[in-house]
Amino acid sequence: MHDIRAIRDNPEVFDAALARRGEAAMSEAVLSLDAARRAKIAAAETAKAEQNKASKEVGAAKAKGDEAEFERLRALVSDKKAEVAAMQAEAQELDAQLNDMLARIPNNPADDVPQGASEDDNVEVKVWGDKPSFDFTPVEHYEIKGVKTGMDFETAAKTSGARFVMLKGAVARVHRALAQFMVDTHVDENGLTEVNSPVLVRDEAMYGTDKLPKFGDDSYQTTNGWWLVPTSEVPLTYSVAGETLEQSALPIRLTAHTLCFRSEAGSAGRDTAGMLRQHQFEKVEMVSITHPDESDAEQQRMVGCAEGILEKLGVPYRTVILCTGDMGFGARRTYDIEAWVPGQNSYREISSVSTTGDFQARRMNARFKPEGGGKPQFVHTLNGSGLAVGRCLIAVLENGQQADGSVKLPEVLGPYLGGKTTLTAEGVLA
Repeated sequence: MHDIRAIRDNPEVFDAALARRGEAAMSEAVLSLDAARRAKIAAAETAKAEQNKASKEVGAAKAKGDEAEFERLRALVSDKKAEVAAMQAEAQELDAQLNDMLARIPNNPADDVPQGASEDDNVEVKVWGDKPSFDFTPVEHYEIKGVKTGMDFETAAKTSGARFVMLKGAVARVHRALAQFMVDTHVDENGLTEVNSPVLVRDEAMYGTDKLPKFGDDSYQTTNGWWLVPTSEVPLTYSVAGETLEQSALPIRLTAHTLCFRSEAGSAGRDTAGMLRQHQFEKVEMVSITHPDESDAEQQRMVGCAEGILEKLGVPYRTVILCTGDMGFGARRTYDIEAWVPGQNSYREISSVSTTGDFQARRMNARFKPEGGGKPQFVHTLNGSGLAVGRCLIAVLENGQQADGSVKLPEVLGPYLGGKTTLTAEGVLA
């Protein structure tokens, strides 16, 4: 959510930030609605003052026995009361319209975000690892011989439809091991607090984390009004909604492993084969609540946490900073980490780490009290995948595939797999 005072003070700066995202100027429309709202509030306050004055004069007229003046003033009070009520209702409606307008305007990009129109304009900032060299043609994850029996799309389609998968046997265990490994690493090495969070949330939580009102079609809603979380960013970030924290409590660093649900409304026909793009998937999320002065450094730390998971797994990756045209609605700056997937001969996103500045904090009224005193300030919120478990499974399987259809698994998963680090061509762990 944007600060209306900042738009009043610097409308040109506001419009310039929108232009960087390829959006039309909005300051004139915003300020026009804001002016109408403020004028209606002022008129209501004036009418209220006139009502109060007339109310005092009613008693005086009654005491003097001036019946005509008494009746005139009493009628005036009644009229002013109705006028005030009508004006206040109109002001509330204008306020709701203004808030709705502001809620649909994307965040301002940070100054260092590269200008661009699409993913083609993203800027590579890091490349790690050597791509595996095969003496055979590598295949996609679902075509690996040892994986086929453990990745059942047909049964999932029978029970749920397209873009679902049932993982079975050893493949399911490797998937679970990856999630456990990620959470343990974030807790034991990266200093995050593990949370077992709900996957059903209220409208307020989705709104506060900028998923509503603009992107309701991208998520699933139950018949009684709950939303299935698109990511545990929603409950983790919203956990500080309405709070005024002590500065000493910052930063708050959280992680959760949850199911996630997305309608993939805008991805018809994309990545329909395999389990790259699913309606239901699992993700280990990272969320940080920070002091504004520390949020940029915190984003770099979070990127390092996500990259570290891939490095421990031995999966080659690259990190890119998203350009203004490819950045998400609520993000101020985003880094995507893309894992190398040999079956597609390309890098694919496996983590997205974003800082929103105070954009979400304003929507959910999350503040902190400065240690030196003074007015409470909005916190900054950050979120990132640490990592998407299914996509990580894809990367591990494809990079570790062998000519005979088996898969060599990362050594770090051994403790989670009973010491076994090979998925045989028969689909069992060895």
